[in-house]
Amino acid sequence: MNEEEVKKPDEVVNEEGNAEKMEVPSITITLDDETKRLLDVRKKQKSKKPVFKQTDSHKKKKLADYWRKPDGIHNKTRYAVKGKCPLVEAGYGSPALVKGLHPSGFEEVIVNNLKDLEPLKSDRQAARIAHTVGIRKRAMIEKKAAESGLKILNPARRE
Repeated sequence: MNEEEVKKPDEVVNEEGNAEKMEVPSITITLDDETKRLLDVRKKQKSKKPVFKQTDSHKKKKLADYWRKPDGIHNKTRYAVKGKCPLVEAGYGSPALVKGLHPSGFEEVIVNNLKDLEPLKSDRQAARIAHTVGIRKRAMIEKKAAESGLKILNPARRE
């Protein structure tokens, strides 16, 4: 490998194949006091929330590690027997005003290409680049987002 082929972490490849430095702007959202409070409440709530798994998933390999509602007539989890795995209930949910928001307060929108960036509102929405997007298109999306003042929640790594 030549020295020219090695990319620096803070450089991206543009359309012509040239490496260029890219500045990542720090974009913040202005939140009212109630939304900040509810985001903190959600953070505390989620830290205490148990991991919900299918009954006996730790015993049997064929059972998945994600939640399935227990439906057996003698199922201890369905009866909410103390000491058995916890049951999904309404009290574990987030406050309705901050449900689905990123911890920074932005509303997340998945972006696959440059066209998906156009309808976004920079004051309340942030882009998350889909994991299937390649490095070249990712760099183009990040550049366009920086020009239009949008926040990228998962930018390329820079060291």
